[in-house]
Amino acid sequence: MRELLDQLRAVWEAIGLFYRRTKRKLGRLVRRGASATLGEERTEQVYERYNRLKERREALRERRREVVGRYIDREAAYYPYLRRAWHLFTYGLLATALYIFVLETNFLWLTGEMPSIEELKNPKLNQSSEIYTLDRKLIGKFYTENRTPIKYENIPKPLINALVATEDARFYDHMGIDVRALGRAAASFGRDGGGSTITQQLAKNLFKTRRKNNSGLLNKIPFVRKIIYKSKEWLMAIKLERNFSKDEIITYYFNTVDFGSNAFGLKTAARIFFNKAPDSLNVQEGAVLVGLQKATTSYNPLRNPDRSRERRNIVLGQMAKYKYLTKAEADSIMQLPLRTDYTPENPYAGPASYLKNAVMDFVKKWGDENGYDLYTDGLRIVTTIDSRMQTYAEEATAEKMKTLQRTFDNHWRGRNPWIDEEGNEIPGFIDSVAKRTDRYRSLARRFRDQPDSINYYMKEKKFKMKVFDWGEKGERETEMTPYDSIAYYKRFLQAGMVAMDPHNGHIRAWVGGLDYDYFKYDHVKQGRRQPGSTFKPFVYCAAIDDTSLNLSPCDRIRDKPFQKEYRENGEDKVWEPKNSTGSFSYSNMTLRRAMARSINSITAQLTDDVGPEKVAAYAHKLGIKSRLAAVPSIGLGSSDVSLYELVNAYCTFPNGGQHVDPLIVDSIEDRNGNQIAKFTANQERVISEESAFLMMFMLQGGLQEPGGTSQNLWSFNIFKNNHQMGGKTGTTSNNSDGWFVGVSDKLVIGAWVGGDDRSIHFRSTDLGEGAKTALPIVGRFLEKVYADKAFKDLQGPFPKPSVPITKEYLNCSYDYDESESTDSDSTDVDPSLLDSTFTPTPAPTPEPTTPPDTTNSTGGR
Repeated sequence: MRELLDQLRAVWEAIGLFYRRTKRKLGRLVRRGASATLGEERTEQVYERYNRLKERREALRERRREVVGRYIDREAAYYPYLRRAWHLFTYGLLATALYIFVLETNFLWLTGEMPSIEELKNPKLNQSSEIYTLDRKLIGKFYTENRTPIKYENIPKPLINALVATEDARFYDHMGIDVRALGRAAASFGRDGGGSTITQQLAKNLFKTRRKNNSGLLNKIPFVRKIIYKSKEWLMAIKLERNFSKDEIITYYFNTVDFGSNAFGLKTAARIFFNKAPDSLNVQEGAVLVGLQKATTSYNPLRNPDRSRERRNIVLGQMAKYKYLTKAEADSIMQLPLRTDYTPENPYAGPASYLKNAVMDFVKKWGDENGYDLYTDGLRIVTTIDSRMQTYAEEATAEKMKTLQRTFDNHWRGRNPWIDEEGNEIPGFIDSVAKRTDRYRSLARRFRDQPDSINYYMKEKKFKMKVFDWGEKGERETEMTPYDSIAYYKRFLQAGMVAMDPHNGHIRAWVGGLDYDYFKYDHVKQGRRQPGSTFKPFVYCAAIDDTSLNLSPCDRIRDKPFQKEYRENGEDKVWEPKNSTGSFSYSNMTLRRAMARSINSITAQLTDDVGPEKVAAYAHKLGIKSRLAAVPSIGLGSSDVSLYELVNAYCTFPNGGQHVDPLIVDSIEDRNGNQIAKFTANQERVISEESAFLMMFMLQGGLQEPGGTSQNLWSFNIFKNNHQMGGKTGTTSNNSDGWFVGVSDKLVIGAWVGGDDRSIHFRSTDLGEGAKTALPIVGRFLEKVYADKAFKDLQGPFPKPSVPITKEYLNCSYDYDESESTDSDSTDVDPSLLDSTFTPTPAPTPEPTTPPDTTNSTGGR
């Protein structure tokens, strides 16, 4: 041992000798450098000053030794130890000050950021943003941490007592750091509990001290990392105690703490675990929540009820220990069973699930422009949705789709509904769909060059799962292979429905699909399909509004074969549309009757006269945003559009020719309820008021003209109070898509029905046309809305024109050869050979500007 000490002493002396020699050499080098830079005389002056300072320091040291010598004997045996202790204290104090400086300033990025003074005085909680309907019904949230703050007066006193007794018994006696608890923890090496106070835990929760973005270079060293974390929390705890009262600290604690199960803050935890408001929690429920602070997973009452009950009883024992409960009370409560009422929160649960994605996109964009975070700033987003209308829309969609699905299943009984143009089942259809799924791609990565293994997990191995079902519960448990589940879901018809106010653009109801939990795809805004005959009004609008044609509803075009040669992508083509009946009547029809009966040949001729490019331009002006191919078939809806933009385009007609942008958010408030944004839709005149009025008159023809395709709407009880409506149905080739847009003065409603793939559809137009699939959804929705007295003002006739109507539209005379048979709205194509013509009426003479009430004059049923 002595030899080892001698060796260490020799090493230390060698180090000292090296230090002294190096110091002398550096001193000489500095002296030479100074002389070369400043000159010899100037250098001498500097060194003289330096030597005088050294002499003063020595004099001060000597005086200090004299003073110390009066009270302490330097020759005493204890003096060297006292001197070392003094040095240790002094250097320790300096080191502590330096350490705090490094922590506070994140010197050289060693320890990570500390919150600023402003952040400490005004700490900001990550708070969920809430979505409300226009009539102030909560319908959802956006969050990274599901938190709704609570005030101190709403926290039950027993819950506060439970927290203090369990986590920090001397909470009201210390200033952020409990020295006694720290000493106990150090002495027992943590076996008797830690020394962390409620204020330190608040600092950790509030400022996320242990996240990576708050870490520095030294945090990469495991033991050092823990010391830095704890040091920061001590410093912040002291600062929090300076800035806030004990009650405020308790309130912040309960609003920041994580209770597990995606419950942040007391208010959310009380609702999720017990379906209660915080002030309704009893002692044992409060003890369960406090017990979760030790470990949110291990003591979770849902996952580990036995351990949660044990932990609850420990909390109750602590409350008895510190006199918050009597021993008898604690023992009695400990005997009670653990009871919970788990009520999980899903931000997409509840009404208007599909709408929330559109709200999210809108508010995120607004937030980026205005400095707000949708997920953490606790915004209150007031949408334009009416909660009652939304309920009626979801109910109507479910009712009609349930019935339609039963019809569809019977129609395809014993066969698969995915067929090609010839009506034959598409071979390998489900296989091709399966290969696009995440499950298949994951298996393909896992079992490279092992198709048998992929086949086993996709087609042979069954898994327990819940699937969507039209039964009372809306779902059922079953066992299926992934392959079978794909085939199961592909058999469902899908639907979308949206209702807008045409005058301010407010979206009043939005149903994007059957059930968001099982079908995430939104068929209102996300989905785009061929609109079929619902696109035809844009052709007629162009013909009426454009001055080069300047047609009126009474102008005539003959229903006859039409052929159009055109060139596309360098290839010569011929287009020959056919009517849904497969024949031509050769009737010389008015434009109103032709649109009402959805005559394809007349629309094709009119498109040719207007010009496909101009039709596309008018559709875009009216509100269609999707790209439209300016081809001869554009007027029959050959380009894909969304239901959202189609309904918005129809809003231009009842809005007097002004296009109004759809509006999904009415206003936004901050977390304190102050309105920080109010939104109004942009409006722009795109067609004349006269044209808009005439188009409304044309749309009424679908219900009033003989053979009008929208007459199925008469079967619904919606025409009280002299109510008037117009509408247009649409059906695409092979009945792949069924559409209907209904128009009243104060509401425009559109619906779409179809399969997930265009190859999934009814085989007959009688079953698959828009009048039989989409129209009933709109009709049932309006029945429910109009039966509600709150919406009585939505009914009534169309208003009188506000400008003189110079074109002929009343009392159009009809040719004897106009057939009154009922047509469908299918836009199938069939060869034909003739060109298009139209027969204009003579120049109009002045007519009365008030249309007669023709609601029940024709076609009423």
